[in-house]
Amino acid sequence: MLRHLILFCLAGAMLFGGVHFLAAQPPDAPGAKAAPAANAPDTKPQDEPQAQSLLSILAGGGVGVVILLLSIAGVALAIEHIMTIRASVLMPPGLGDEIRRLVSAGDLLKASQRCREHPSLLAFVLAAGLAEIEGGWSAVEKAMEDALADQGARLFRKIEYLSVIGNIAPMLGLLGTVIGMIFAFREVADTQGAARAADLAQGIYLALVTTVEGLIVAIPALGAFAIFRNRVDQLVAEASYVALHALSPLKRRRGPTLNTGPVPPPRGGSA
Repeated sequence: MLRHLILFCLAGAMLFGGVHFLAAQPPDAPGAKAAPAANAPDTKPQDEPQAQSLLSILAGGGVGVVILLLSIAGVALAIEHIMTIRASVLMPPGLGDEIRRLVSAGDLLKASQRCREHPSLLAFVLAAGLAEIEGGWSAVEKAMEDALADQGARLFRKIEYLSVIGNIAPMLGLLGTVIGMIFAFREVADTQGAARAADLAQGIYLALVTTVEGLIVAIPALGAFAIFRNRVDQLVAEASYVALHALSPLKRRRGPTLNTGPVPPPRGGSA
């Protein structure tokens, strides 16, 4: 948990700094600074974008702040998934071969203990199958299928939050833009059409920033969701093959030869 918290803070700091750098850039072209030198009164509007902080750009509502929080959450989720949705985590190396060796030797109690000692997706599936030995191979196979479906569903629910972030972020960006446009046109209404173009441009510029922020958050989030979804599909399929291979010696054994001790039911899950 401490490692996850540290990575979460680092990711948030990096993202905060990147968005701050992009948002603090003036909307004018790089060569537009030389023109206002002759007009002293116009220097203040030119200096304001330079001094704008992230919070000032996100002014006019908390939409931008919510998008920023979603971006931090998305980065943290992606880092957490990279560390946990891996073959070495879901299928501990050598566990399948060890369980197959113990099952072939008839030591089912020790095989079940090994599954409890290595909590993971594969261990949960194997333990579920070992718990149904008395019902025969068909019951073992059915128990493993049900356990694999349960663990796969948990993993998919786990990565679903990236899809939620990817769909909500652009909608929040559009909401921020609409709110900014409302403020801009309210300025026109309050001044009875006497508002300067510069006043409207500044408000519209700040409003469009939320749309850009929403897209910047949504595109990587949806891309990461697709990658992790494919990885979950692949790992679940591999776990199914390893589990069937590990318990396949049970097909060639019959009732009494399997009873080397009570086999405890599986506990917990991998997700």
